[in-house]
Amino acid sequence: MPPASTQTTNRRILVADDLPAIRDALRLLLKGEGYLPTLASSPAETLAAAQAEDFGLAFIDLNYTRDTTSGREGLDLLSRLIALENVPPVVVMTAWATVDLAVEAMRRGARDFIQKPWENARVLATARTQLELSGIQHRNVRLEAENRFLRDDCEDAARSSGPGGEFVARSAAMRPVLETIASVGPSDAPVLITGENGTGKGVAARALHAASGRAAKPLVSVNMGGLSENVFESELFGHVRGAFTDAKTDRIGRFELADGGTLFLDEIANVPLAQQAKLLRLLETGEFERVGSSRTQRADVRLLSATNADLPAEVAAGRFRQDLLYRLNTVTLRLPPLRERAEDIPALAAHFLQKHLARYRKRLAGLDEGATAALLYHSWPGNVRELDHAIERAVLLATKDVVRAADLALAQDSGGGPAAPSLEEMSLEDVEKFLIQKAMARHGGKAAAAAEALGLSRSAFYRRLQQYGL
Repeated sequence: MPPASTQTTNRRILVADDLPAIRDALRLLLKGEGYLPTLASSPAETLAAAQAEDFGLAFIDLNYTRDTTSGREGLDLLSRLIALENVPPVVVMTAWATVDLAVEAMRRGARDFIQKPWENARVLATARTQLELSGIQHRNVRLEAENRFLRDDCEDAARSSGPGGEFVARSAAMRPVLETIASVGPSDAPVLITGENGTGKGVAARALHAASGRAAKPLVSVNMGGLSENVFESELFGHVRGAFTDAKTDRIGRFELADGGTLFLDEIANVPLAQQAKLLRLLETGEFERVGSSRTQRADVRLLSATNADLPAEVAAGRFRQDLLYRLNTVTLRLPPLRERAEDIPALAAHFLQKHLARYRKRLAGLDEGATAALLYHSWPGNVRELDHAIERAVLLATKDVVRAADLALAQDSGGGPAAPSLEEMSLEDVEKFLIQKAMARHGGKAAAAAEALGLSRSAFYRRLQQYGL
C-alpha cells in the first residue's frame, strides 16, 4: 500500500488492549483531540496493524491474558514492535505496575509508562510530548491538557508503582494511613483526606478507589481550586446545548462521568459558599440537573475529598457549611508531612531515582552517603512532592556515577541543621538528634540497623524518632 502522508501519520495512533471498554475509552479520548486511533485487541493484531500501516505513536497494554499480571506478554510485544523497520514511539500501559516492570519496559525501548486508571490529561500530554520528541509537529492537542497534567502529576509524588498507587510507606507515622485505607477502602463511606500540600492526597484517593468494589469503574478527579464560580455547575453537573453562549453541544459533567465509580474533589475548601448547597443536595440525594435542563438525573458515586485547609475553622468563620462538612468527613484520613516520616525518605528517594532514571534514560548507581544525609537534614516544606522534584533535578544534574549532595541543590537554610554543625553550639538534644540523623543516613534509613549502631533498643529509638520529628 502507498505510504500515508506525513500529516496523516502524525495523527495515527495505535491502541492495543484486550478490554473493549479500555479501547473504546481511548478511542473516544484520542478522536476528540483530532487523532486517528486504530484499535487492536491482541499482540497478533497489534503487530499486524503496525506492519500494515505507519503510526505516529502506539499505546500498548502489558497484559492480554486474563489471570496474567506479570506483563510478560506486553514486554514481548514491545520488543517485537521495536524490531520493526518503521517503529512508532511506544507508550506502555498497565493496571499492574511495578518499578521493575517500568524500568524493564524502558530498557526495551518504551518511551513512557502510564498506569491505569489513567488521567485523560496525562494520556493527551504524553501523546503530544512523544510525537514532538520524535520530530513530529502536532497541532491538534490543546496546551491546556498538558498544563493540567503537569499540575495533577504533582500529586503522584508519593506513589510507588504498584496496583492502585500504594504508598512507599515503612514508617510508624504512615501505619495508621495504610490501616485506614485497608479498612475503609472497600466501603462506600465518604473520606476526607487532609494534609499539607505535596503529602500525596491524590495518591491516597487512588488507593482508596483501588481498594473498593468500584475499582473497575472510573475514578474522576476535579481540582476545585481550579474552577471559577461561573463554570462550577457546568463542570460538575454538565450542561445542555444552548444553556449559555458557548454551550454549542451537550456536555457530561464530572458527577455523571463518575457514575458507578468514585469522584475525587481535591481542594474542597475552595468550593464557593453559594455552590455548597447544590453540592450538599447531590450528596444527600444523588440527584442533579444539567445546566439548562429541567430533567433530574441520578448518579451513584463514592465521594472522596481532600484539603490542606482547616475545615472546622472555615466553618467557624462562616466560609464552609457545617452540614456539608458532616457529609464529607464520615472518615477523616490525615496524611503526615514528610518531616514526620523521615524513615521513609531513603525508600522514597530510591523509588523516585528509579522512576527518573527510566524517564531520562540515565544510569546512576544510587545516592552517596552525603546525598542521603542531605535528604535527612532537609526539612521538606514541600513534602513528598518536593522530594520527587529534588531527585529529578539530581538525575538531570549528576555528572558522576552517583547522586551527590550538590546534585540535589537543596537550600542550606531550610533543612534540619547546617551541613557541618558545631558541637559546641548545640544543645544535648541537638547532639542526640544529629547523631540519630547520621546513623539513619549511614544505614540507608533502616531504623533497626541505626538503633543497633547507637546501642538503643528499637522501642527507645522509635520514641526518639517521634520526639525529634524524624
